[in-house]
Amino acid sequence: MNIPQSNLPRIVIIGGGFAGINLVKSLANKNFQVVLIDKRNYHTFQPLLYQVSSSGLEPDSIAYPLRKIIKKHHTTFFRLTEVEQILPEKNEIITSIGHLTYDYLVLATGTKTNYFGNKAIQSSSMPMKTVPQALDIRSLILQNFEKAAIADSKSEREAFLNFVIVGAGPTGVELAGAIAELKNNILPRDYHDLDPDDMHIHLLEGADRVLPPMSEHASKKATQFLNKLGVKIHCNTFVKHYDGTMVTTNSELKLESETLIWAAGVTGAPVQGLNADALIEGANRYNVNQFNQIEDYANIFAVGDIALMASEEYPKGHPQVAQPAIQQGNLLGKNLVRLIENKPLKPFVYKDKGSMATIGRNKAVVDLKHYKFGGFFAWFIWMFVHLMSLVGFRNRVIVLFNWTYNYINFDKAARLIIRPFKK
Repeated sequence: MNIPQSNLPRIVIIGGGFAGINLVKSLANKNFQVVLIDKRNYHTFQPLLYQVSSSGLEPDSIAYPLRKIIKKHHTTFFRLTEVEQILPEKNEIITSIGHLTYDYLVLATGTKTNYFGNKAIQSSSMPMKTVPQALDIRSLILQNFEKAAIADSKSEREAFLNFVIVGAGPTGVELAGAIAELKNNILPRDYHDLDPDDMHIHLLEGADRVLPPMSEHASKKATQFLNKLGVKIHCNTFVKHYDGTMVTTNSELKLESETLIWAAGVTGAPVQGLNADALIEGANRYNVNQFNQIEDYANIFAVGDIALMASEEYPKGHPQVAQPAIQQGNLLGKNLVRLIENKPLKPFVYKDKGSMATIGRNKAVVDLKHYKFGGFFAWFIWMFVHLMSLVGFRNRVIVLFNWTYNYINFDKAARLIIRPFKK
């Protein structure tokens, strides 16, 4: 892999998500040789993927080159490759471009879409975990509008204009609100030959309310906002089958739709090679201690969504969102420095900064420790937090400009079919 030989201990980090890049930053120019590995050459700000899907932002505003993050880190290297296997007995990894030894290995591989074993849904639905997938959804939505404009019958036209989103967590709720704004603001302007009343957004959730991870107050507020936007909510509803045109559920509800977007859950994305005991079955997450060390491996760590650190407060591990990943990455960097200095490691304690979701223009919900609120102020806080969390000054400026433009003009400027999508 053409990594220079060095007398410094080598740390190999697999994954350039929130956990990986914050670990890299915390190790900047310390007494380590750091090798960051990812199958993409950019970091994705996943909380805003739904805005790429719904034509609100271009992908380069939420992606940031990994090499740009490490350009001033003199002992840090990046390799664009996919890790195929870990050989812990040799302290070595096998990748698609070669082998590499390590002194310390950190797995920050995150999650992948969980289809719960349903192959039909996996082959016919649209996931939204990566930038290419978000662009596929954007293309499909716009292509459906074009096909609806030339449809021969009302039923065919409605199938193209029926959008089904499965999973009413923050991702599903935010995407439903964004597509509803396309219906309310864009469709009447761009497609004069289409009746906006023919377009329907269905949000399906297996639990008894939307936003199940958040408070009941947030759920009620979000439901009100979604109803106001015209989103049809179906709780206690599971998708049993989807063949590309017909959605079959556990109830009598059947929906004819050319577009089913799957936002119903994630599962860990582990790497082959570690003992079966290291991986918690079902969750597909590595069992780690309070220092993020994987069970039975003193020099292998896991951080972020792939790590499950059970505690009294979080018996099923920390929530798979950005903040635990960021905090674990920062602390592990400090602990690795302490490790080579023979100092005791500091245990990880999660500082919950709250959770939030936006449902559209002037509509959001925020859950803090002692306060829960929704509406314009929540929406403003959501925008500020996400803006400041973006990696790179340029990205913040571009996103702020786009949001300001969209707000003033009721417009989504990225309505481009750059790469047509074929189902």
